[in-house]
Amino acid sequence: MSKRIDLLRIDYVFSVMIPLLIAIFLNNLNPFNHFDILIGFFFLAITGNTWNDVVDMKDPNEKETLERVEGYHPREIFTIGLVCLIFGISLLLRTCLTYPINGLFLGIIIVMVLLYVKWLKPIPLLNHILLGASHVLFPYFMIKIDAELSLISMSEWILIFTTLGFAITGQLVHEIIDSDALTRYFSLRQCQIIIWTISTITLILAIWAFIVLEQYYFFPFIFMPIGTMFTFRKPTKSSKGVKDVGILIGNFLMLYFICLITIQMAGVI
Repeated sequence: MSKRIDLLRIDYVFSVMIPLLIAIFLNNLNPFNHFDILIGFFFLAITGNTWNDVVDMKDPNEKETLERVEGYHPREIFTIGLVCLIFGISLLLRTCLTYPINGLFLGIIIVMVLLYVKWLKPIPLLNHILLGASHVLFPYFMIKIDAELSLISMSEWILIFTTLGFAITGQLVHEIIDSDALTRYFSLRQCQIIIWTISTITLILAIWAFIVLEQYYFFPFIFMPIGTMFTFRKPTKSSKGVKDVGILIGNFLMLYFICLITIQMAGVI
């Protein structure tokens, strides 16, 4: 049972769920009015994860992936992703038919993820921009449009780009630990400079968002880029444990916003 669940890589789903939850929380929306979008993206996240593994299975250096899919044929992993894609699109049809712009955004997201998985994953920085847009920007926009709240305030933009900064630095750390695209083009010293630069920008944005939004619930955002900068205080390759800690923190953050939305619905905040 555990091995079957591991194939789905559910612990990575937070990366697309958090922007959706932030959009719901910031705009004081009822999550049940957008529940099909939430679960739809949950399925699409699994599709991206499994199809990424289908490609990585061909690389003998992807030891973690090969261990996870041991005993399975690529077509079986692909089928899991295909079924989740069908479920995800079916759930998102309601908002796409009601608001055609969301259909366009969904199409862009799918194309971006396919480009990343099949061709652009080995290209540093460009791959992060694609993932950031497909996982953060467009899902956030889709919730806003579905709620008929087309205008995005300056404070929202600040928080969106803060979240985008978290997503990009998280992916950079992931690549350095796994010796993926970034380390193939840049030295560890250059990787450290890149991470420190993006983390510093993210920290400034996080402080700005905390001040502008005037909500102390976003205070934890300030500490996340600091933690990344501390981890890469020296130009060394971090251990796999650092990646696992980052994944756990991402899931804690998802649970954090679920809690905030719940007490918001109850009228506590």
